[in-house]
Amino acid sequence: MSQPEPPIILETGTRPTAAVIWLHGLGADGHDFESLVPALNLPDTLAIRFVFPHAPKRPVTINGGMVMRAWYDISPADNGFRDNDDDIRASAVLIAGLVDQQLAQGMPAHRIVLAGFSQGGAVAIYTALGSGLPLAGVMALSTYVPMAGSFEQWAHTSNREKPVFQGHGTFDPLISIRRAEQTRDLLIEAGCPVEWHQYDMDHSVCMEEIDDISRWLVRVLG
Repeated sequence: MSQPEPPIILETGTRPTAAVIWLHGLGADGHDFESLVPALNLPDTLAIRFVFPHAPKRPVTINGGMVMRAWYDISPADNGFRDNDDDIRASAVLIAGLVDQQLAQGMPAHRIVLAGFSQGGAVAIYTALGSGLPLAGVMALSTYVPMAGSFEQWAHTSNREKPVFQGHGTFDPLISIRRAEQTRDLLIEAGCPVEWHQYDMDHSVCMEEIDDISRWLVRVLG
């Protein structure tokens, strides 16, 4: 596994008062969602520091052992695929370090959102809900709760009331809409106020979702 590279930093104004740490999906990199920031059309009064980290490079079993950027390894299983829990925990440590960097720069925890797409979203959920910090919320795009069977053990009770934006495509061939609904139900049952959105798309992001993300960010950080 390679060592992580410095993240991409993009600020929408001077003296940002909030931060969004946004994790890409399998095989992508920190540039993946960089271009979406202007499309969010955020108000000038809300200056946000967007942090786009690069996942380490590692062999991915489900892709024939090919080395690519991945937050964790994925292996074939009878029910579809199996995540490497140790990799998820290690990636959560990396992301927690980025949160610590924001705190050290004077950004309050309650002004920090963790976001992610696909396996990046799984790590964002695990990091945010596993932390004792009062984070602003979680943005979970086309993803799921990892290690759901041990959710009660790793999900910190103090973060179960944090807002969650969850968006998913009804035609997603990689992470089914049914699994996304199970994630939604698990989070709601745990006490998380989930804002659920489903879109006529596959494993991707659409303009309608970008507009919804913008409104959600303004609401939780505005």
